Amino acid sequence: MTSLSPQSSSPHDPVLLGKLIQSLSITPGSEIVDGTFGAGGYSRAFLAAGARVYAFDRDPAAIATGAELAGRADGAFRLFSACFSSMQSILEEYGVAQVDNVVLDIGVSSMQLDQAERGFSFREEGPLDMRMSQSGQSAADFLNEADENQIADIIFLYGEERKSRQIARAIVAARPLKTTLDLANIVRKALGHHAGMPKDPSTRTFQAIRIHINQELDELRAAMAAAERILRPGGKLAIVTFHSLEDRLVKQFMKQRSTTKMAVSRHIPITQNNGPLPTFTNLSKAIKPDEEELARNPRSRSAILRVAERTENPAWPFGEFQKGKAA
Repeated sequence: MTSLSPQSSSPHDPVLLGKLIQSLSITPGSEIVDGTFGAGGYSRAFLAAGARVYAFDRDPAAIATGAELAGRADGAFRLFSACFSSMQSILEEYGVAQVDNVVLDIGVSSMQLDQAERGFSFREEGPLDMRMSQSGQSAADFLNEADENQIADIIFLYGEERKSRQIARAIVAARPLKTTLDLANIVRKALGHHAGMPKDPSTRTFQAIRIHINQELDELRAAMAAAERILRPGGKLAIVTFHSLEDRLVKQFMKQRSTTKMAVSRHIPITQNNGPLPTFTNLSKAIKPDEEELARNPRSRSAILRVAERTENPAWPFGEFQKGKAA
């Protein structure tokens, strides 16, 4: 067990940390996947509780931040520079077939938002980037090269923005875009923004472009399926989301995996005809921050934690959820 404190060297307040720790029932020696290392708040808390932690992050800045923690954790902490969707294949390479808990913290981190040069925030000027991995197509590349219909579809699908076509037209007319404020101001002008509006109208567009650039929902789908395969019976899958698209996907997955595709008796052997049996049980309701946490950390206001417990039944065939066969 390490002597690390939950908050040591962590610059941000981990969202729903107390409720998460309570939900997982961590014991010394527990093996936990921390699906998004970020600033390391969750990992430090898990280590302080005596767990062995396997953390993942595709952001090189987060990997650099975690180097000092790995050096002080006495072998109880390993940080992988990879997407959390690859957790199963990577852990198998290191001889880890199953773990006790998988925790996924979805979306952009406070650390990324607070660095204007990363291009995630519409409040400060920076390059129009939004890449969590700092590689591949940037937001500027996409917005300057994609056709108007594709841009509109992305903003509608991932931002749930009703005026997506109006925004897409304005973006194409103003190209080339270079900075975050270029995009924010185009959206504000297109939607008739004025001082005193309760919410910046560019919020949904920034969310949509970020999700598209980082393939966040595809990553989430793949990660939930991977977690189903590596969790021990009785293990917990805990997922923190920050907007309705993510939470809807998590709720849908947990609901699907907690029911059978057909009504069958538990005494009947699994066959091609009766479909897979439930792989999760004891689904929690939506767990939200209390007033104390909201006062301490206003960014937690949209956070939702959902937890489910792994059964002993075999994992469902890969791809069932991705194909949209939800219950």
